[in-house]
Amino acid sequence: MAFLRKKREEPRIDLTPMVDVVFLLLIFFMISTTFVDTAGISIKLPESSSQQVAKEPKELKVYLSKEGEIYFKEEHLSLEAFKGRLSQFGPEAGEMTFLLLADRETRHGRVVSVMDAARQFGFKKLAIATEGGGNKP
Repeated sequence: MAFLRKKREEPRIDLTPMVDVVFLLLIFFMISTTFVDTAGISIKLPESSSQQVAKEPKELKVYLSKEGEIYFKEEHLSLEAFKGRLSQFGPEAGEMTFLLLADRETRHGRVVSVMDAARQFGFKKLAIATEGGGNKP
């Protein structure tokens, strides 16, 4: 008497649940990622080989485009309107860091006038942002 033997099935691994988990992780990381807060203008910072300074808790960022336009909190301002905004900080200005992010092609005179306005309204800590260029000869 001949018995028929059942063919042994090879075990199969179902990858569908693993793909679902990977997509869920991807969605989670996309949603929870924070992005760097920059203004909507294109600024090419000059390079520097000096050390990076720690970020101050009270920091006022001002952007200066290569055309000399002043942007404060993503708002385009004239120099006079900018001075009006600086005057609103009052005595608090002495404790804040005034960080100027000026394009490398901005005219030197415009940078000086913005820094003078900050000093005039009580900002004592003035800084100019640069990109770390390393130690270039």
